[in-house]
Amino acid sequence: MVPADWIEHRRPDGEVLGWMCPDGEGFRVFDLLGRERTPGGAAGEPLEWLDAEELLEQLGIGYLADRWTLRQPDGAERPVRISEASPRGVVVVADEYGAASAVGADPERFALPFPVGDALAPR
Repeated sequence: MVPADWIEHRRPDGEVLGWMCPDGEGFRVFDLLGRERTPGGAAGEPLEWLDAEELLEQLGIGYLADRWTLRQPDGAERPVRISEASPRGVVVVADEYGAASAVGADPERFALPFPVGDALAPR
C-alpha cells in the first residue's frame, strides 16, 4: 500500500509514473515498484518539486519491460519479467530464454509485495 503522504505523479495521458514523498523542504522520488529513485537514495538530498517531477518523467515506465532477476528466499535466482505492478503488489513471470512471451506459454508466476525491496533486481 502506498503511504498516505506519497503524492502520485501522472504523465499527461493519465499513466502513473511514480510518487513524490515530502521530506523537509523537498521531496523523495519513488518508482512504480516502490523503490526510492532520489539521487543518492536515502542518504541523498531531497529534490525541489519540479526536479522531482522531472526525474519521474525521465524514468518513465519503460524499465517495467526490462528483464529482471528474482532472488528467491532459498538464494536461487530466476530471470523474470514484470507482469503487473501496482501498490497492491508486483507480479513477475519466469522468463528463461524469453519463454514468457512465447505464444501459448504459461510461465510460473511470483507475487511480490509493494515495495519490492531487494528480491527484484535489474539484469
